[in-house]
Amino acid sequence: MKACPDRAAALALLRKYNQESFHVRHALTVEAVMRWYAETLGYGEDAEFWATVGLLHDVDFEQWPEEHCRKAPELLAEIGCSEEFVHAVCCHGYGLCSDVEPVHEMEKVLFASDELTGLIGAAALMRPSKSVEDMELSSLKKKFKDKKFAAGCSRDVIRQGAELLGWELDTLLDRTLQAMRATESQINAAMENL
Repeated sequence: MKACPDRAAALALLRKYNQESFHVRHALTVEAVMRWYAETLGYGEDAEFWATVGLLHDVDFEQWPEEHCRKAPELLAEIGCSEEFVHAVCCHGYGLCSDVEPVHEMEKVLFASDELTGLIGAAALMRPSKSVEDMELSSLKKKFKDKKFAAGCSRDVIRQGAELLGWELDTLLDRTLQAMRATESQINAAMENL
């Protein structure tokens, strides 16, 4: 079992440095997506590690956007995160704001799904339901191809993530959409309880 901080400590650290509900929702979404991927890809025994890395992957972004992934180790040290944990968090910015390369499958999943959760979330807000539960892959693919839609979500990073994993782009899109469908209600509940 990989060592990671307990969730209460991780959530407290997230909330210490992140006040904007947008950033908190993103952290909770990536946490849930990472847990779903761990369980789906056969890493159930490490699901807590995957999820907690997802929860804290952007811990430094709200207050130090110019130092993203470089400030994180200092903040993660506050709750005694292992080197392995810090590496996993920092590598999601590989090639953008970090030279820490994703090596393990979990790190590649985080790299691939981080930007994509933002794109899917933005697409959900455009729907009458404001939900991913009724979103089809074909609808997501149209939004992905529209470069003007959610322009801040890098399609290149999403494509690169699929390549790192050795997956077709459609596989990454479909699996991440499934993960967000499966976890949307729990994320909404968590946001209401903060």
